[in-house]
Parts: sequence; structure tokens; C-alpha cells
Amino acid sequence: MEAGADEEQVLKDHHNMFELPVDADQKATELRLFSIASPHMLAFHLAWLSLFSNFFSTFSIPPLLAVIRNDLNLTDTDTGYAGTAAFVGSIVSRIAMGPICDLIGPRIAIATLSLLTAPIILSTSLISSPNSFIAIRFLAGFSLANFVANQFWMSSMFSGCVVGLANGFSAGWANMGSGVTQMVMPLIYSFIVSFDVPSSTAWRLAFFVPAIFQTVTALLVLAFGQDLPSGSYKRSQKINNGSEESLLSVISNGAKNYRAWILALTYAFSFGVELTTDNIIAEYFYDRFGVNLEVAGIIAASFGMANFFSRPSGGLVSDRLARRFGMRGRLWGLWVAQTVAGLLCLLLGRVNSLWGSILVMCAFSVFVQAAAGLTFGVVPFVSKRYVRCNDTPQGIFLCVGTTCTTYS
Repeated sequence: MEAGADEEQVLKDHHNMFELPVDADQKATELRLFSIASPHMLAFHLAWLSLFSNFFSTFSIPPLLAVIRNDLNLTDTDTGYAGTAAFVGSIVSRIAMGPICDLIGPRIAIATLSLLTAPIILSTSLISSPNSFIAIRFLAGFSLANFVANQFWMSSMFSGCVVGLANGFSAGWANMGSGVTQMVMPLIYSFIVSFDVPSSTAWRLAFFVPAIFQTVTALLVLAFGQDLPSGSYKRSQKINNGSEESLLSVISNGAKNYRAWILALTYAFSFGVELTTDNIIAEYFYDRFGVNLEVAGIIAASFGMANFFSRPSGGLVSDRLARRFGMRGRLWGLWVAQTVAGLLCLLLGRVNSLWGSILVMCAFSVFVQAAAGLTFGVVPFVSKRYVRCNDTPQGIFLCVGTTCTTYS
């Protein structure tokens, strides 16, 4: 009884400290999208806006590819290698970003990577050969490692009750950057050309916009962000004997977790497919259906901008299925969304009409992005298992390993 009273008092003290209701770990148990309450919702908005700028920068090249390839004499092989390089750069950097967040926290990790990769985006204006183009695509892909830091930050700020929803909205709104840039970059290019600037110069000047945007958002994260509800990140997680885990131990534990490998493969077939599509979709419609650069950009933008609701919907569905069916509900939801996305992806390559292709592409975008959101509804529970979490009078039932606690 005494222990229960102490826990209740702790929760009351936490509630008085923050504008949002929180659990015993000071993590928010609600997601209020139109609030900037510090630190939870402020971190949410800084996280998605910063990652939005990373997506905007990384995918600022594909919508101008039709112009760039003519100016640099790129072959289809060159553009294919460049797209692959961007994907590989993203994967390599993401693997490193997890341990980095464990060591220095998400805020510093996000800002540092954005500030390091912004000059790379700006350097796109200087490329003059196929090899330099491929190298820039590879290095620009590094900025997408901030996706890992984004999800790390959300898991540090929001409890298991809403973490799927928080991850879905934060990542979904951020991923819209890949769609917005498909539409905006051709308009920026056309605007510069309207001042009688040569095409070969105009596309180079256009890359000043994403580089500056990314720099500004990084500085905002540094100035106003907070790693944890309690303040700056201090790596204080302990193993059972009370000593601090080493970086090697963190990596080793992750590598030994077979669930992590299964989710990595699953994510490759959702978000990996989405990245691949973002790289080629504008060029696909430009070449196959003969539309102009601006129209191809608008069509391609609809694919990425579906993230506004599709990925958050995946997170929402994951949380609701979990409330009714537990973890198995999350997993079945993921399987259904991913299977439908795969079938639509196959269909997209077989449709021969412009409007039919657009319709299938939009449906495909909804399901593939929802599958990515559903994946991150599962991720927080790979090594920390929440069996039940709801707002019933019985409270929150939390299980970590073999220790279970009820919070009222």
C-alpha cells in the first residue's frame, strides 16, 4: 500500500511539472498535434520539421534529373548507380546513427548531421561529371539517418500508449519533404530560368534553397530542443550489475536480437521501396508518358505527400489494434498493409495509361507508407515489451523483461 501511494505521488508530481499528462517516466501519454508545449510537443515539431528538411534536401535532385542528366551527359546506368548510392548512403548512416543516439542523444545527433550534410547539398551546384554526381548522391543520403534519431527522440518523449501514433505523425509529416521537393524544385528552377539565367546555371542555383533550409532547421533544434522530458541527454542506462553499457555491448545486443533483423527486412520492403520510388517516380512519368518537368514533379509529389496521413494512419492503426489484440494485432496489421502495397507495386508497372498509373501510384503510396508506420508501431517493443497500455481505471500495465508494474 505504501509503495502504491508513493508511485501515485510521483505521478501527481510529474503531472504538475508538464502541460501534457505523463507516465512515471515523464513520457507524455497524449499527443496534441496543435500544441507546442515544452518539452514533449516542442520536441515533436522540431523533430519532424528538421527531418522534413533532410528529406527535402536528399530528394531535391530527382525532380531535376531530366535537366541534370542532359547537362552532365548522364547515362541511364549513371542515374541508376546514383539512386543506388543514395539508398546505400542512407542505410550505412542509419546503422551508425542508433549507437550515436545512445551516446550523445537525439538532439545533438540530428543537428550535427544536418549541419554536416548541408554543405554536401550545396556542393551539388559544383558537380561536373557522372562520378561526382554519384558521389554527391551517396553523401546526401547520409542526412536520412536523422530518421533514426527522429524516432529515438519520439520514443524518449512519448509513452507506449501513443508512441506508435507519435512515431507515425513525426515520420509521416517529415517524409512529406520527399513529395514537396518533387513539386517545389522544378518551380524554383523555372523561376530562376525566367530571369534569363541559362539552364545549366539555373539548376545549380536551385540547390541553395534546400541547403539553407536544412541549416536553419538544424539551428532551431540546437536552440530550442530538449533530449528528454527531464532535460539534456545523459547516457545513464545500466545493465544488471550496475555498470554502464559499452558501445560494443549496445551493438552486440542489437545484432543478437532476431526480431530486429526481421523488422529490418520488413522495413526494407516498405520504406526501402518508398525511397526507391521517390528516386525514380518523376523521371518515370517524364519519360514514359511525355509530361513536362513541372507536371512530372506534381505527379511525383503526390506520392510523397501522402505521408501526411498514410504513415500516421499506420501508427494509429497499430496502436488501436494493440489495444484490442495485443502485439499480435500490430503484427497482423503490418502484414496486411505490406502485402497490399506489394501487389499494388506490381500493378503499377503493368498499367499503360497516365491516369491509371497515377491512381495506382496513389493507392500504392498510401499502403507502403502505412506499412512503414505500422513497422514503427512495433519497433519500440522489440527489446522493451509493453503488454498492455490503456486509460482504463485499472491503469497502465507495463512489463519490462519479467518485471511488471501497474500505474494508476
